[in-house]
This record gives sequence, C-alpha cells and structure tokens, in this order.
Amino acid sequence: MKLTLKSAMLGLTVATLAASSALADNHGKLTGDLKIFLDTSNPAPRATMEAMIADFQAKHPDLNIETTVIDREEYKTQIRNFLTANPPDVATWYAANRMKPYVDAGLFEDVSDLWMEPEIAENLASTKGAMTIDGKQWGVPYTYYQWGVYYRKDIYEELGLSEPADWEAFKANCQAIVDSGRACFTIGTKFLWTAGGWFDYLNMRTNGFDFHMSLAAGEVSWEDDRVKQTFANWRELIDMGAFIDNHQTYSWQEALPFMVNGDAAGYLMGNFAVAPLRDAGLTDDQLDFYQFPAINADVELAEDAPTDTFHIPANAANKDAARAFLRFVVSADVQTVINNGQNLGQLPVNAKASVDDDKFLNEGFAMLSSNSPGGVAQFWDRDAPAEMAKVSMEGFQEFMVKPDNADRILAKLERARKRIYK
Repeated sequence: MKLTLKSAMLGLTVATLAASSALADNHGKLTGDLKIFLDTSNPAPRATMEAMIADFQAKHPDLNIETTVIDREEYKTQIRNFLTANPPDVATWYAANRMKPYVDAGLFEDVSDLWMEPEIAENLASTKGAMTIDGKQWGVPYTYYQWGVYYRKDIYEELGLSEPADWEAFKANCQAIVDSGRACFTIGTKFLWTAGGWFDYLNMRTNGFDFHMSLAAGEVSWEDDRVKQTFANWRELIDMGAFIDNHQTYSWQEALPFMVNGDAAGYLMGNFAVAPLRDAGLTDDQLDFYQFPAINADVELAEDAPTDTFHIPANAANKDAARAFLRFVVSADVQTVINNGQNLGQLPVNAKASVDDDKFLNEGFAMLSSNSPGGVAQFWDRDAPAEMAKVSMEGFQEFMVKPDNADRILAKLERARKRIYK
C-alpha cells in the first residue's frame, strides 16, 4: 500500500519538532523525491511513522515524499530484492548482524559521516556499536528497549535481600530464594529465544561484548575455555535450582504466572513483560528492575537492547534528503515524541530525549543512555546468523535441562560453526 504524504499533519505538530528540524534545515534546501519504505505495519507504529514523516514533509515543502508500508513478514522476504532492483531512499531494518548481509552485499550506504556530527556522535554513543561493521556505520537507530531482571520487590523485602551488585551477591540472593521454597527465576524456553537471553548476559558478563560479538560472527570456537566458563557460571545457577521446573514446556507468557503467584522471584526479560505483569495484578510496589550484575570485574557491562533502524540504500537516488531525514529521526525532540507511550512506547536512542513517566522506562533509559554500557547487543537470534542461532539456542535449552551434556553440546555447536560460517 502506498501513501503520498505532503502537508497533512498526522498527530504530531510542527511546533513540537521545530527545534529538531533545524538540523535538516542547516543542510540546505531539499528538493526532488524522497521514497521511504517502512515495515511498521502494525497500527500504532505505522501511525507514528506516518505522523513523523508528515512533520518532516512540512518542514521541507519542496520535497515530494512517497511512503510505502509493507507487512513486516513480507518486508523480510522482499528487502534484498528491492534494495537490489529498485531501492527507496530510506528503508527500515534492524541493527548488528541483521544488517550485515546487506552491508556485505554493498546494498547499504556508509553513513559514518553522520556519526561524526557532534549531535549524533555524543547523543547516540551507546548505540554506535550496534550500527558498526568494519569500523563504519551503516544506518541510525530510532527505537530500542531494555532487558534486565524484573523481580518481586516484596519477596526480596520479606527475605531481607537487596539488588545484587555482583555475581556473588546474585548467587547468594538466589540461594536464599531457593531456601524459601521458591525458584529464583521463571523462564519459558519452549520457543528457545528466552534461553538465548540468559546466554547473552552470562557470556557478556563473563567475557565481554567484543568476545560475544566475535562468537556470534563465528570467529571463536565453541570449545574455547572462555565459552566453557560461561557455561560453568550458568551451571552454578542450574545446580542450585534457580529456574522453574519443566520450563521447556512453557512459552514466555506461560511462565509469567510463576512470578505473579510468587512461586518465582524474578524474570530475565525485555521491558515488554511489564504490561502483562501489571495486567495480571502486580503493582509497581511489588515489581522492580535491576541491571544484570557484573560477573567478571574486568569487563564493562554490555546490554541486550534490540534496536530498530533506518538505512539509506547504496543506490538511493536522493541521498542528501535521506541523510537529512536520518538526522531528523534521531534528534532529541523527535525521539521524545515517537517513543512516548501514545506512540511506540519504547526507549528513545538520543540521550537528550525525554522518557514517559514510567519507572521501568526511566530505569532502562538511564542504563542504556549512559556511556557506561560496554556495548549494546541485539539479542542472540539477531546477532548470530539464523542457522547458528537456531542450533545454538537448541543447545542452550538442552543444557538448562541436562547440564551434564555440556561438552557434547559445545562439540555439536563447534561442528555447526565450522559448517555454517564456511
């Protein structure tokens, strides 16, 4: 479905975004056609993107903007074809390994020049790594959300526990929770990716972001001692009974009642879990959040924060206007508006943006917007190639059920690595 947006205002106001538009204005008068392809086909994100584009159009009346909205699943199958045959000037996609095939194929424009501009370099610093391949940046982020440990504050208070600052405190808390007759964590691994979240955090905390990315890129053996240490750390939790029983039979949603009912004290999950936990009756007095603590004091704390992005196709016809649009998208005022609760309801990527008055969004924004994160990962099934992600997450689930199989699992993943990355 195609929409031509000229001067209609679709919910946002020019006044709200006037300051952020100035950056684009400073780069000269924009003319010609600007073709934008979006995969934001669900109603709320679609309306948000269309409104944002309408505001950009209003600031550049000599620019003719044509927006094409494609169903998200169809977009995934069409992107290589349209980038190759008839590219738009701007296209939505995802960060890190998900953009790598199109970078390697020469289908995305190098926009490192934008990342040298102070407004972007300073305010988007925490997401630069996710947009970087071969030392260059290939797009800009427009929204992300945090992962971390959501926990029952009332249970912690009952047991005299506080948020753990390091691995020893994390395990001590867990032991106290197990001793009280509860599981430390609920989890549903039926659809595998939740185990991927645990692997991400344990591996990044044990070995650091760069090692984690090298493993995702196939550059490190799964039988490396450093990977084995990640699994040894994981096994400490498994052996003490940290996780609910039979988690391989539950989806992530089906694992929520264990936390709601107080049978488990925490959940390592993305911020999207907050709404169903609230809907199930947990109040903000009962529910809280903390950053996954350090394991190895020598590595910085990297985070999982899946990131949606805008890119300029390498063969775009109007790259000047496309660059101006990317500047507009990441500016603080635009970021504040498009990510608020009435629109995307996620986190702005610009550190100077404002966040809705929600304690979990505010904690996540503070965690991710500081320059302290030692990298922003995109989640294992985005950072690793699809085939490697599948076989490895099957291994993660098996390990959580049968930890004695660790050596056999790692040997299997190493064979897969040699085959898949070859």
